[in-house]
Amino acid sequence: MRSPGDGRPLPGRNADGARSGGAPAHRIPSAQQVPPTAQQAPPANPLPAEPVSDAPRAGSSRVYGRQRSGGSPIKPFTPKSESSPSGPSGPSGPKPPRRRIKGRTILTIVAAVVALLLVVGVGLFFWIDSRLTGIPGVLDDYAGRPADTPGTNWLLVGSDSRKGLSAADRKKLATGRAAGQRTDSMMLLHIPAGSDKPTLVSLPRDSAVTIPGKGRNKLNAAYAFGGPKLLAQTVETVTGIRVDHYMEIGFAGFVDIVDAVGGVEINVRAAVDDPKAGLKLKKGLQTLTGGQALGYVRTRKGGALPDFERTKRQRQFLGAVVKKAASPGVLINPFTSIPLAMSATDAVAVDSSTGAFDMLSLGLAMGDSPVTTVVPFGGNEIAGGGSAVKWDKERALALFNALKEDKPVPKEIIDAG
Repeated sequence: MRSPGDGRPLPGRNADGARSGGAPAHRIPSAQQVPPTAQQAPPANPLPAEPVSDAPRAGSSRVYGRQRSGGSPIKPFTPKSESSPSGPSGPSGPKPPRRRIKGRTILTIVAAVVALLLVVGVGLFFWIDSRLTGIPGVLDDYAGRPADTPGTNWLLVGSDSRKGLSAADRKKLATGRAAGQRTDSMMLLHIPAGSDKPTLVSLPRDSAVTIPGKGRNKLNAAYAFGGPKLLAQTVETVTGIRVDHYMEIGFAGFVDIVDAVGGVEINVRAAVDDPKAGLKLKKGLQTLTGGQALGYVRTRKGGALPDFERTKRQRQFLGAVVKKAASPGVLINPFTSIPLAMSATDAVAVDSSTGAFDMLSLGLAMGDSPVTTVVPFGGNEIAGGGSAVKWDKERALALFNALKEDKPVPKEIIDAG
């Protein structure tokens, strides 16, 4: 069947209304048969008929079988959820996928942070090492010096030096005006080569000992006669233990270190009121400032044996201050660790062979809760023109032999101290 409008003329009609050359068409009523109301007047200005053609007109196209106007290209159909601004993806279209941090990136960041910490740590280590004050000749060899033994031995000395204290400081801390320099406390620390705990032994400053070249006298007189070198030689002679490292600290440095760590927590066993030491404390656990801590370790008040009680307080304090200094809250915080490092290096003096690594080893040993005791003693004797503490020779020998052999100190010796 031919489509209408292909441009060819329609076949003629016969008298019956049928198309010539084709099948009969529907019968169209004639004008006489159409009711008057259905008849329409011809247009006033009839336009010539346009030829009918199947080809689309210029500027038009067929869409889904129907002819459309305009010349814009036809857009493909897309679902509303993908193209509508009100869709779930918003006006800018679908959101890009969230970028995930890869495991390799995390490892790179961690490695960079660790490297930075190592660089800072190494730099701080060498900076501390360069600030240490070395005392030449303290541990020089001499005839008859004890042989080297297992483990590491430190001679720790607290001097009564007022260096660095102003007149106002001396008055505030009740240190007096004593000229010269003497030892106020002495301790021997043995760090074992094995897994045993370190041992910290107090050496009472009024102990009666034989000072090389000076005869019988009190132990602290060795420092007054010949300084650190003669003191170290005296300790080695009377104990038979070779000293590997020497460290001393004065009053001013003592106060600075305590204040740098924000004070030290001490359990005061009995109330103390000592105007000579500038100290007044209540019984119980409390945080002491630098000035209070200095008075606490210097006072001779309390106990049946004041010097014995004094050595116990000194050991108690030393353990507390090292524990506080080695705590993460102090070491990690640069506002406390750097002032502590500056105060410590300004406060202490060491033998010329001692470096920052040795100081680190000392701090770790003191933070390991060492076994603490005092040289066993019993009775008094006259030495240096006054009464001095006499050591219990048998038990003192057992103590020092255990340290020389790098063995734990017998329990009965510790109990005696």
